[in-house]
Amino acid sequence: MTDYIVVLITTPNVIEARKISKTLVEEKLAACCNVIEKVNSIYFWQNNIEDDFESLIIIKTRKDVFPELVKRVKELHKYTVPEIIAIPIIEGSDSYLNWIDETVKQTEK
Repeated sequence: MTDYIVVLITTPNVIEARKISKTLVEEKLAACCNVIEKVNSIYFWQNNIEDDFESLIIIKTRKDVFPELVKRVKELHKYTVPEIIAIPIIEGSDSYLNWIDETVKQTEK
């Protein structure tokens, strides 16, 4: 099952989250992106504790496209150090995982 991943990305606002999500789906780097408009993020940045509201993208894709997805997100994202974290999908329904395979572009192996 480790061929499939969920990627988490935070953005400064829902407009940027939707723009990144739409691009990733259009370019077949993601099968699906869920956008959560408002999450409270508390984090350490440049010697300060920050407390901000951000938007969160939850992406379903395959591990083999992750390097290209990271590159594309960095091109689109406003943050200097964007959160781009992949979590393996350890189980999933065959029909959903097949849909990811059919939707996400094939990479050269």
